[in-house]
Amino acid sequence: MEKDPKVSVVIPTYNRAHLISRAIKSVLNQTYQNFEIIVVDDGSTDNTEEVINSFNNPCIRYIRHEQNKGGSAARNTGIKFAKGEYVAFQDSDDEWLPEKLEKQMNVFENAPPEVGVVYTGFWRIENDKKIYIPQSWVSKKDGNIHQELLKGNYITTQSMVVKKECFKKAGVFDEELPRLQDWELVLRLSKYYEFRCVDEPLVISYYTQNSISANKDALIKALNVILTKHFEEFRQDTKLLAKYYFSIGMNLCSNSSNFKNGRDYFIKAIKLYPFNIKIFLVTLISFFGQEIYNIFAMSYRKIRK
Repeated sequence: MEKDPKVSVVIPTYNRAHLISRAIKSVLNQTYQNFEIIVVDDGSTDNTEEVINSFNNPCIRYIRHEQNKGGSAARNTGIKFAKGEYVAFQDSDDEWLPEKLEKQMNVFENAPPEVGVVYTGFWRIENDKKIYIPQSWVSKKDGNIHQELLKGNYITTQSMVVKKECFKKAGVFDEELPRLQDWELVLRLSKYYEFRCVDEPLVISYYTQNSISANKDALIKALNVILTKHFEEFRQDTKLLAKYYFSIGMNLCSNSSNFKNGRDYFIKAIKLYPFNIKIFLVTLISFFGQEIYNIFAMSYRKIRK
């Protein structure tokens, strides 16, 4: 490692001693080598520190939170201690392909100063399914992509390299969000900076059932927070805002104790966009009660599959 690494790679981890070696090795095996690795241990109770020390590599820095604060807080700690001009992120249970950093840094070398983020495509692995992201619905991947990102996120934290100076202007990760922290961050970054995409799968992201991304309550809370924080932008597209209200309603109605609250979100959605047949039909069925709604929802899921 050089004294002044160009890139700081931040890896937050919590009780992932059995997985983190794979993530670290995928960074160490990069064809681009001017980096440091900052592992932020978010209060692990397993042998994570022992695993990190076993690498005995001077480019790896180990920082520990004595208490568990969450992934966003760990990433923010990494940003704070980063020596590099650029900051990249890796998750303790994911992998980078060897040419990832090299291809991104080549883009930065030839990009104008207004480019603050270079991201890549990635494979999302869930059970036996392999999905490439950005998906086909994404029509704008480069330049000013703020409006496209309002439609939904297609940039995962592990795929990004960000100029460190961008965090001073746009802010760091929102530590109050239980999910969707990457989406909320890129929404802010895209207000001030242009993006560039290396449109090929250079990250492998593994989805598991015990992942925070599988938590519906966390999703509902995160969507509400993001819609509130960026409401002035979302309200300019009533069709889009209705879609998010509908999504919140669907997630709420999957829990009987939240059924009435979920129906209220359906009503908010249909008031914004009354011409959507699906929203209208689901809202109507919800008035027949939880049991009828559940039968309909189950049938709908089978048809989609």
